[in-house]
Amino acid sequence: MTAPPSDPRAAESRAPAGWVVAVLLEPGRETEQARRYFAIGRADRAQAEWVAVDMAISLGLRVAASPAGGQEPVEALAPLPPVRMRALGLAPGERRDLGERRPRRWLT
Repeated sequence: MTAPPSDPRAAESRAPAGWVVAVLLEPGRETEQARRYFAIGRADRAQAEWVAVDMAISLGLRVAASPAGGQEPVEALAPLPPVRMRALGLAPGERRDLGERRPRRWLT
């Protein structure tokens, strides 16, 4: 059963429970800067961004200090509603490294 659009439960089911976050990395041997993607099971966007930066640093990656090529160093790309998180197997509070390839499955 689906709740009518005016029902507060409908808004709750679409409210973000997590975020897909991209972190811009300092250029290494390559001339281009890479981005690393993370799935963060936190509803607060700012907290999710900080957790993603902490994860990148704990992986030994160097996070860019300033924007480059029109990209921010840390950017929340897409909210993850609870239904989408369950479908992708991301629990609240969980964090997952999605790698350097754009995670299309997580962004649709």
